[in-house]
Amino acid sequence: MVGTHQGLFAGIFGRGGADTGDEAWLQAMLDTEAALARALERAGLAPPGAGAAVTAVAQADGFDAAEIGRQAGLTGNPVPALVRALTAMVPDDTASAVHRGATSQDIIDTAAMLLARRALSAVAADLSAAASGAADLTAAHRETVMAGRTLLQQAVPVTFGLVAAGWLTGLDEAREAVARVRAGGLAVQFGGAAGTLASLGDAGVRVAGLLAYELGLALPVLPWHTDRRRVLDIAAVCAGAAGVLGKVARDITLLAQSEVAEVREGGGPGPGGPGGARGGSSAMPHKRNPVGAVALLGCTRQVPGLLATLAAAAEQEHQRAAGAWHAEWQPLGDLLRLTGSAASWGAELLAGLEVDPARMRQNLDAARGLPMAEHVALLLAPALGPVAAHDLVAQASARVAGSGLHLRDALLDTPETRRLLDEAGVTPERVESALDPAGYLGSAGEFVAAALTAHAAAEFRLSH
Repeated sequence: MVGTHQGLFAGIFGRGGADTGDEAWLQAMLDTEAALARALERAGLAPPGAGAAVTAVAQADGFDAAEIGRQAGLTGNPVPALVRALTAMVPDDTASAVHRGATSQDIIDTAAMLLARRALSAVAADLSAAASGAADLTAAHRETVMAGRTLLQQAVPVTFGLVAAGWLTGLDEAREAVARVRAGGLAVQFGGAAGTLASLGDAGVRVAGLLAYELGLALPVLPWHTDRRRVLDIAAVCAGAAGVLGKVARDITLLAQSEVAEVREGGGPGPGGPGGARGGSSAMPHKRNPVGAVALLGCTRQVPGLLATLAAAAEQEHQRAAGAWHAEWQPLGDLLRLTGSAASWGAELLAGLEVDPARMRQNLDAARGLPMAEHVALLLAPALGPVAAHDLVAQASARVAGSGLHLRDALLDTPETRRLLDEAGVTPERVESALDPAGYLGSAGEFVAAALTAHAAAEFRLSH
């Protein structure tokens, strides 16, 4: 779906439900402060009603995010300004419940976990939709023969169902990784000034447990101020999902090239143009660009740099980092947003992808039998030996490339080659059969079936 994020590039990079903008960050910090007040009240460290009072005013639209951001320059992070503003909004007799026992990093790290949980939910939903689209393509085209391509050159035949099955398996594994981190990898952060919760006396561990309960986050063994593995786990599953989605989009851009034209994106009839069907060019009225795939790649190409920044920031000093922690905030939000946008594009792209089986067969036939050279060599190997069979077919293939002949003709109409075939007992009918792409698909059908079975199992696991 198209996201609600504002900005000139939001339609490309801000799609889906992975909202990580300023208001989302602010609300996650306020949710953490409100949950802390409730936890303190339950622990007997705040007056009755304090939790409800703080919760009632902890709404982002009641705060001036821009002013809090300006004041953050004075303290190195936005939490002190937020705490002052929140304290001013609650009754005096409950003000002591605001931020008690916490340090700024507790609030921002816990907010990051809440932000990630919400964003990963949106990512998982769109990955699920993308997987459903890939499953439909897999099932519909399990017998659609096309050219396999290695190093961007035609190789042996495959089926489009097998190609889509590869997309499907990657998407299923990516969404299970996202679900795993969302379900068990997000932990509350609550350690106070240096990870001891000294200001809460002997109630610190209890308050931490209550805070985790209030927010529905895991309770870690101890505060993780300078142990950034949880942030890296989030980043890693986002990068993995982005890699899978980028693979799908890259394949589609290549298959949609004018000279290939084996698939094209949905989005309305005709070449389109400004204000018309999607994919139009501002300068070339005839074009139907693969906009969804291109936009998806625009998202995923930014992900490796963000992952690298977060990995570099994971080395942090003593009990509180000097700068490395600060370096995480924007890259983490951007990573979640871009992964969410890529997943949204992927869901739409795979739901509407148009496949042209006739064009696939036409492109395969245009190679004049060369993709079947391996199969012919295997046919000849028992009689001629593998090396001689390989060399014979290689020579015939060279004649095809240089003359425009079909491999069949290069094998059967060349006297010397025909003599070797006759001596090996290989009839023209067997050569003709070996040149049929549909007869050289190996285990493609079994792999497609396995992918669909695994997808059904993943659907069951993730829905129960």
